[in-house]
Amino acid sequence: MGIVAAIVVLGFLIVVHEFGHFIVAKRSGVGVLKFSVGFGPRLFGRTVNGTEYVLSAIPLGGYVKMVGEDPEAAEAADPRISFSHQNVWKRVAIVVAGPVFNLLFAFVAFTVVLAIYGQRVPSDVAKVGGVMPGMPAAQAGLQIGDTVTAVNGKPIASWDELSNAIRTSGGSPVEITLQRGEQSLTMTVTPEAKPDKNIFGEVVGDAYVIGIERGFDEVSVGPIEAIGAGAKQTVFWIQTLVMSVVKILQGRIPAQDIGGPILIVQAAGQQAQIGLESLLLFMAVISINLGILNLLPIPILDGGHLLFFLVEGVMRRPLDMRHREIMQQVGLVILIGLMAFAFYNDILRVIRGWG
Repeated sequence: MGIVAAIVVLGFLIVVHEFGHFIVAKRSGVGVLKFSVGFGPRLFGRTVNGTEYVLSAIPLGGYVKMVGEDPEAAEAADPRISFSHQNVWKRVAIVVAGPVFNLLFAFVAFTVVLAIYGQRVPSDVAKVGGVMPGMPAAQAGLQIGDTVTAVNGKPIASWDELSNAIRTSGGSPVEITLQRGEQSLTMTVTPEAKPDKNIFGEVVGDAYVIGIERGFDEVSVGPIEAIGAGAKQTVFWIQTLVMSVVKILQGRIPAQDIGGPILIVQAAGQQAQIGLESLLLFMAVISINLGILNLLPIPILDGGHLLFFLVEGVMRRPLDMRHREIMQQVGLVILIGLMAFAFYNDILRVIRGWG
C-alpha cells in the first residue's frame, strides 16, 4: 500500500510540475519536442503539432524536452522557438512555472478538501483526537473520542486546562475523569517528562505529557469560504516549509529529522489507509515541498537555472558553458549527498522501530 501510494503521489505531483514547464513553454512560443508521463521504454504515444506526447513504462513522474534546451544543441535550433534563444524573462517564467504549478495544485487540493469535507478546527472541549502507542495514556486505556471532564477532581472545560493540568503535575499520577459515549470513567495516568518541541521540531524545553493529541471538530465550509481557507492553508504551509529549510541550514533543526523516500512511502501508505481526505491533504503538503525545494539555488534544480539567469542578467551575457557544467556537477554531487543522507536517516528510523 505504501509503495503504490507513494508512486501515485510522487508520480502525479512530478507530472503536475512538468506540465507547468510545458504549458508556459507552449504559451511562450518555445517548441516542445516531447512531453512524457513516466520514464523509460515508450508504451505508446502520439505526435500533435510537433510535440510527441508519450506514456512511458516507469510511472515515477515525467519530463519535458524543449527545442534548444540543451545549450550544445541550441546552435542548430531555430532561434524563434529555441528555449536558449529566448530572452531571460521568458526563460525565467518557464522555469518558475514548474514550482508554481506545484503550489497551485496544493491550493486546489486544500480548497477541494475544505469544500467537500469541511474544515477541521480544534475542539473547544478536552476531546482526545489521538493516542500515541506506548505512552501513559495508551497504557491506561484512553481512546480516541474520549472527552476529559476532570483531573484530580477539578473540572476541565477546555483542552488548554487539560494540558496545563498535565504539564504542572510534576510527573505525579493524576486521576482523569472522562466521558466515553454514555459512560463516565475514571483512570489514573502517570505523566512522563519528554522534550517539548515546536512545529519545526526544535526542542524548546521539557514537558510532562501523557501521549494524547487534541481532538478536532468538522465545520461545514461554503465554496467561496473554502477558496479563502484553501489560500490561507497554502500560505501557512509555504511559510512553514521555508522556515524549516532556514532552520535546517542554521542547524536549529536536527539533521536526523530530515526524511527521505522510505519515510514518504510509510506516510503515503498511512494516509491512503485513513482515507481520501487525508491522502489529498498529504499530497498538498508534499506538492508544496516539491515546489519550495525545487527553488533552492542548487545547480540542476529549477532554482539553479534561475541562479544562472540572474548571473546572465547581471553580466548581460550567458554564463560560460564550462562554468555551468562545473556548477551542475557540483549541484549533482550535493543533491546525491542530500538524498543519500535522507535515505540513511530513513534506515535508522526503521532499525529503531524494529528495536
